[in-house]
Amino acid sequence: MSANLDRRSMLALASLAAAGAALPAGAQQVPADHMRHMTSVPEGAPKVGLLTFPNMVALDLIGPLTVFRILRCETHLVWKDLTPCPTDAGIAVAPDMTFDDCPADLDVLFVPGGTIGTTACMTDPEVLDFVADRGTRARWVTSVCTGSLVLAAAGLLRGYDATSYWAVADLLPLMGARHVPGRVVRDRNRLTGGGVTAGIDFGLTLAAEMMGEEAARRVQLVLEYAPEPPFRNGTPEEAGPERTAAMKAARAGMDDAARRAAMAAGRRLGL
Repeated sequence: MSANLDRRSMLALASLAAAGAALPAGAQQVPADHMRHMTSVPEGAPKVGLLTFPNMVALDLIGPLTVFRILRCETHLVWKDLTPCPTDAGIAVAPDMTFDDCPADLDVLFVPGGTIGTTACMTDPEVLDFVADRGTRARWVTSVCTGSLVLAAAGLLRGYDATSYWAVADLLPLMGARHVPGRVVRDRNRLTGGGVTAGIDFGLTLAAEMMGEEAARRVQLVLEYAPEPPFRNGTPEEAGPERTAAMKAARAGMDDAARRAAMAAGRRLGL
């Protein structure tokens, strides 16, 4: 996002300021106090490190991040440097912390997905070293979508049940994980979510584990999370063999690269 506001943005901000000025003093104070409360991080809040990398799927990150922020966790968007990372949505996400500055002991290590971006991470020693290091000490080692492939490539899912995006979930066993189909799969302190939209299910599941069911229910109500999809087409089983085959054919190049990366990771891990 540009540091300079364009004329339309300036006018919009001016309108908001004018509207706020027209409110009674008490009415202005209530929203301000509420925003300070919602965005402040209490002492001792869980530390969450979210890997932020080029060509990730934005929704994989934003869904869980929204849950963590509502819970008032201490969140860090972590990458090698602070250069904004392009995403599938055409919106760049700026990391706020480098690998070197990331806390050594995290309550949650989280990796989002995006096949092109995760394939690159799976073959990047610097990324794998960071993920493996923080993952050995994190209270929770987690992912959504193809993020589980990065965890597996770093050796963090060896001997664990896990899930991933449906098109590449079969690659998990190449790196020592046991693929278990599911929207969210937990095995001890490993919590992995399925593709993209499973990020909110994942976030609510982890919220309940970390802070109790009532806290997770509150977040779900805040999000008004009560999905009613217009079609039953969100899994290969629902979509049927023809649509699934067409999707697989369209993804062949990406998935082939991910397979090669998974096989290379398996060799590194001695599998």
